[in-house]
Amino acid sequence: MQITTRLEFDAGHRIPCHKSQCRNLHGHRYAIEITLSGDIIQQENASENGMVMDFSDVKAIARRAVVDVWDHAFLVYQGDKAVLDFLSTLPDHKTVVMNSVPTAENMAAEAFRILQAEYRDTYGNHLKLERVRLYETPNSWADALG
Repeated sequence: MQITTRLEFDAGHRIPCHKSQCRNLHGHRYAIEITLSGDIIQQENASENGMVMDFSDVKAIARRAVVDVWDHAFLVYQGDKAVLDFLSTLPDHKTVVMNSVPTAENMAAEAFRILQAEYRDTYGNHLKLERVRLYETPNSWADALG
């Protein structure tokens, strides 16, 4: 069985060497979907009985590990010295320095890496992170697959 839940967040970024507009500082209303697979829990009197995982738990983990970290932050590539220097002049600015250029693909892969360690097979139902889908716009997204 597979389940999917979706959260949204706002963040800024730029793609330093992009041939078009994305080389400029800008932001997006991102959406992230987390897909888990596992057996349906069959444990009488358990809150999760009949579920793969409670959606509220899936969301709470994703919020804590990724969404709250990236929300209303500027995601900047560690090699983008000009932007890092600029952001350092803004007191208390929420900046997330990334090891790769913050494209939808790299962000999806990073979110997958982070979340894969977070979802545990607590109930012995073979819980597994299958996919992180990151929407940069309503019509453009990247999938990181397990």
